[in-house]
Amino acid sequence: MAKRPSPPDHGAMLADRIARRDALVGVIGLGYVGLPLVKVFLARGFRVLGFDTDAAKVAALKAGRSYIRHIPAADVAAMNATGRFDATAEMARLGEPDAILICVPTPLTRHREPDMTYVVATAEAIAARLRPGQLVVLESSTYPGTTEEVVTPILERGGLVSGRDFFLGYSPEREDPGNIDHGTSTIPKVVGADGEAALALTRALYDAVVVGTVPVSSAATAEAVKLTENIFRAVNIALVNELKQIYAPMGIDVWEVIAAAATKPFGFMPFWPGPGLGGHCIPIDPFYLTWKAREHEVATRFIELAGEINTAMPRYVVQRLADALNDRAGRGLKDAAVLLLGLAYKKNVDDMRESPALKIIELLEERGARVMFHDPHIAAIPPTRAYGHLAGRRGVTLTPATLKAADAVLVVTDHDAIDWKRVGRHARLVIDTRNALRRAGHTGANLVLA
Repeated sequence: MAKRPSPPDHGAMLADRIARRDALVGVIGLGYVGLPLVKVFLARGFRVLGFDTDAAKVAALKAGRSYIRHIPAADVAAMNATGRFDATAEMARLGEPDAILICVPTPLTRHREPDMTYVVATAEAIAARLRPGQLVVLESSTYPGTTEEVVTPILERGGLVSGRDFFLGYSPEREDPGNIDHGTSTIPKVVGADGEAALALTRALYDAVVVGTVPVSSAATAEAVKLTENIFRAVNIALVNELKQIYAPMGIDVWEVIAAAATKPFGFMPFWPGPGLGGHCIPIDPFYLTWKAREHEVATRFIELAGEINTAMPRYVVQRLADALNDRAGRGLKDAAVLLLGLAYKKNVDDMRESPALKIIELLEERGARVMFHDPHIAAIPPTRAYGHLAGRRGVTLTPATLKAADAVLVVTDHDAIDWKRVGRHARLVIDTRNALRRAGHTGANLVLA
């Protein structure tokens, strides 16, 4: 009887394609995480197929246009010029890539519970076209257990088995939009996976494009690493936000305190206060862990307290503004003209995700203020899940006349493109949540720190 042929070694074949840069890499979600990944894979010689359900993004990329400020149009044009990049909204093409990287949003519900809608929908789209030999890696920030408990069962519905027929890993994104010192390729990638074969393939894929990989024992461990990184930041930012509120009535400048403490060469790392947390990760990730911890009957008092402090910062800022108006101008917030400077959640980016500016606008208008805004990188407020009623509002031009017309100017985001000295010269009253004006050399009597 003829000997049966050996089953194909899918892992070995994929490893060979990765080594030869012959693997087609699929990236799902062409936003602040996915598009930088596309860039680095193309730069290292891979072919890349980008997926996004937003047809407008796909059309922009095909036309050589960018919709992310720190990725210029010239970079998109260069990506297209390689002849190795294509973008599509057709999920039916998910069977084509050899490796699929999932970079979709993981927001919170109104009750601060994980909203896995995008992850589930993406996994189902992959499962419908999953073929033997593919590597699937989740990059979205999420709670420990997501890869094993949510993604694996969906992908295995068609009969293919993880670790034998296809390979599944988790590698948390570490993007920092606008960071000029660290980019996708220079930041080590933590990788965890479902089994040794999947781990080896995940490492091989990322080792080909980034400075190095950091393997951990499981996908759940890698998921926990991401949450730990962001909880560390959230807790420390909450600490300095609380210290700001403690020191202010004592007449002590928290920025001066932190700058002086930062001269200690060990045992201290400076974090800076602000008007509230923004971005996709830091305001959200801690609540992913508190939700998961309840399943194990573990209290997360420290993390939840930090979340409460940071969530309350917009209200603190609005109250500081109201007090300053009362003390300096003898008037209340009702009918006051307030000019917000900066909508983005951090300086020098056009990223509005979870920006505290939107909550501040809502709170000010609830108290009767007339709110204007200026952001050099955001012309109009985009649609958001929580603040849809603000979508479409357009900013004003920042001129001496605009500054003088405002009863109060509120600094929310300290963009370098704003002339802070001019703001200090022309504004009647400035409430600064970022210490932007003093860093620019303005210390006038019209300045109030908040």
